Amino acid sequence: MKDNAEDVGVLLLRVPAGLLLMGHGAQKLFGWFGGGGPDETGEMMTALGYPHGKLMALAAGLGEFGSGAGIALGAATPLASAGLVSVMTNAIVSVHLPKGLWAQHGGFEYPMLLGIGATALAVHGPGRFSVDAVLGLDRKGIGWGLAALVLGAGAAAAVLSMRGRDTPGEDE
Repeated sequence: MKDNAEDVGVLLLRVPAGLLLMGHGAQKLFGWFGGGGPDETGEMMTALGYPHGKLMALAAGLGEFGSGAGIALGAATPLASAGLVSVMTNAIVSVHLPKGLWAQHGGFEYPMLLGIGATALAVHGPGRFSVDAVLGLDRKGIGWGLAALVLGAGAAAAVLSMRGRDTPGEDE
């Protein structure tokens, strides 16, 4: 019988990270866990230069919640990883980059680590204790990791390209 240590190890990384990301998404979507919900988060998104702040808050919340669920469950792992790369790239560029590296100063250390970890998870795969493995969809390897990184970075670039654009008729 194969040693389960590697599968248990990736499970121990995947589940708490995914659940915490779901919590971040729930802060934006529902105002849970001290979050601002779509209205307050939307105001913050508008202040960061995103058009249609409330819509962008919902998109960010869904991205975090959905990607977090996929990572926690080990379901559609490369796609969940790409979603996390996208959301964290947006967070880094729009909020954390000007504050430097270290988290104690609001820097990008933590979201960068999450994005890199998501890419590593796409390379490694979610392990045997995952929805992907149960369904026989355990996609992993350098190609899947690269695909997750490219898809996530591309999605982030598309969203970031909207920052600072005037949006006629926007009330937010």
